[in-house]
Amino acid sequence: MEANNDYTQDGTVDLRGQPVLAYRTGKWKACSYLAGYEAFERMAFYGIASNLVVYLTTQLHEDTVSAVRNVNNWSGSVWITPLLGAYVADTYLGRFWTFTISSLIYVMGMVLLTMAVSIKYLKPSCENGVCNKATTSQIAFFYASLYIIAIGSGGTKPNISTFGADQFDDFNPHEKKLKVSFFNWWMFSTFAGALLATLGLVYIQENMSWGLGYGIPTVGLIFSLVIFYIGTPTYRHKVRKSQHPATDLLRVPIVAFANRRIELPDDPSQLHELDMQYYFTTGKRQVHHTPVFRFLDKAAIKRDNDTGSRLPCTVTQVEGAKLITGMAMIWLVNLIPSTIWAQINTLFVKQGTTLDRRVGSTFQIPAASLGSFVTLTMLLSVPMYDRYFVPFMRKKTRNPRGITLLQRIGTGFLIQILAIAFAYAMEMRRMHIIKMHHINGPKEIVPMTIFCLLPQYVLLGVADVFNAIGLLEFFYDQSPEDMQSLGTTFFTSGIGLGNFLNSFLVTMVDKITGNKGGKSWIGDNMNDSHLDYYYGFLLVMSALNLGIFLWASNRYIYKRESTEMKDEFAELEGKTIDLLP
Repeated sequence: MEANNDYTQDGTVDLRGQPVLAYRTGKWKACSYLAGYEAFERMAFYGIASNLVVYLTTQLHEDTVSAVRNVNNWSGSVWITPLLGAYVADTYLGRFWTFTISSLIYVMGMVLLTMAVSIKYLKPSCENGVCNKATTSQIAFFYASLYIIAIGSGGTKPNISTFGADQFDDFNPHEKKLKVSFFNWWMFSTFAGALLATLGLVYIQENMSWGLGYGIPTVGLIFSLVIFYIGTPTYRHKVRKSQHPATDLLRVPIVAFANRRIELPDDPSQLHELDMQYYFTTGKRQVHHTPVFRFLDKAAIKRDNDTGSRLPCTVTQVEGAKLITGMAMIWLVNLIPSTIWAQINTLFVKQGTTLDRRVGSTFQIPAASLGSFVTLTMLLSVPMYDRYFVPFMRKKTRNPRGITLLQRIGTGFLIQILAIAFAYAMEMRRMHIIKMHHINGPKEIVPMTIFCLLPQYVLLGVADVFNAIGLLEFFYDQSPEDMQSLGTTFFTSGIGLGNFLNSFLVTMVDKITGNKGGKSWIGDNMNDSHLDYYYGFLLVMSALNLGIFLWASNRYIYKRESTEMKDEFAELEGKTIDLLP
């Protein structure tokens, strides 16, 4: 029988609930199966999202504003539903079984969507390249398929990445070092799948068949699930240490409000906390007191008549509530950057359809394919960031990540502002050329190469290496121990609400600017609109948002846990790091 130190130290188990051997399970070996699934799943998602606005306008004959709104609403739903999936995983089923059930729903949605664009009676009929208006039943079937995919994604998206991070033992210094790179390479697999979609699938959809363009990712998704389940013997599963973590969290502000008239003790050590033996025995992690959101500390005030169910909250529970409150501040300032990101699959695509898309004398690239440069830039930048930037900055800052998570996010926000500024400048140039050549028709091509838009895509790719990966890691790392699936939904829900916000902004801007016969900024005729005004509006909002982010992040205090590790790396990670000295 193996010695105890051969087992993982964080209490992870196998699918049958038995302790797992550290050398046989987890780490990059287990993550390789998960990354395989993620690449194929992202290929499926971006195979739909990247070109959906084109399908809606050309096949279902929706106007530009309606198509953009519907794309944003669907994308927003895909990123919002993980809130429910994460809650189910953290409270009831665990990550593995929530993922398993949801992945089957996801596959069903993909099959139905492929049928909707392939079967004669489920799609609009076309003659000589001109499609008739879709019937009500055809539209209903198409959108039902899309939203079944959104429901399935709600259970897979928040659990697959956190399940991957679970494969590293935080109590093992070597594995904790490996975990620092996990989210970088996890997103690398995401970008790889997105690149296949924007380069290959988009071309197939527009030039060969929409059915084939959706059928390929459907088969790929099924294949990825086979890969996932092959790796089952190598997976580590975290044991839930709290039956109702969300309830414990909500109890903190309720108790704090009940104690609102009681004075806080000057010494935080007088607040209620369990001894270290309890945390050692249960495997839970104690979170140290921080001097922020002091009102919540009142939930941990000891009172003489506290007995049974009326016991005060522990400092660790209070700190969990503080973490969620602090994360919520960062989440709020992520909404505007998510709105900028939503342009990639909506207005950037419509903008590109008006430009010269020829490569050579005969080949014409789909406008949505330019989105591949976002993912291509990410694929090139992630290894450079992980292998060169992090070690270089680590020597200067002595931070294991090179720079703090919030510094990484803020850098991404700044680069994103440069991207939307460039998009604004290119749109002004496009409008100038339109005036010079007296272009009025909605299908007239502006004599300006689509590759003029390339820098804005590249800049957004570089920005995502900083803010997208940084946000995912931040929300996982800073979440309370039993709520890490729910914590990562701060990332997905921010993207989701960003899409909804963009949908709202596009609709309101169109109504306000097109009111009383005025020229809409975002009309059906992109050659007779003022998209430059809308980009300028987003630029101003982004600049103001960056200032708010700097204010919020400068007041954020990182989580400090007791993990009983003596390794120097772990000790440094446990320190509170000043974000902006």
